[in-house]
Amino acid sequence: MALILRGDEVEVCSKQVGFVGSYYAATVINNYGNQSYAVRYKNLVSEDDESQPLIEIVSADEVRPMPHTVSASGFSLYDGVDAYDNDGWWVGTISGKQGSDHYYVFFDTYGVEILYPLSRLRPHRETNGMGDRGLQRKG
Repeated sequence: MALILRGDEVEVCSKQVGFVGSYYAATVINNYGNQSYAVRYKNLVSEDDESQPLIEIVSADEVRPMPHTVSASGFSLYDGVDAYDNDGWWVGTISGKQGSDHYYVFFDTYGVEILYPLSRLRPHRETNGMGDRGLQRKG
């Protein structure tokens, strides 16, 4: 497993009902021996004080290194993608195309299909504990 240190930029995979299959950008603010981490989210706020970022302790299996930015010029049917929506990246599959730069994404977990511009999509990557050498998923 990749060593994640205090100050590292990461993504946290949510396991909460209604958010399963989504990833949120965060910074590690404490490392508890690679079993869990305290993280400060970049786009999620505290319920107690919405002017403050949400801070949570999450298990190590919910944290992955921040993927490198990958520009995609387009996708093919059934490609695995992440779609940026509601402050996070949601895992889905390309299910269709409209025009030259809009794609339908099907979210299997929720049984819905939504249209996104190319600018809000990235190739989905499953990490294998080796940081940037993650495994690209094909539908």
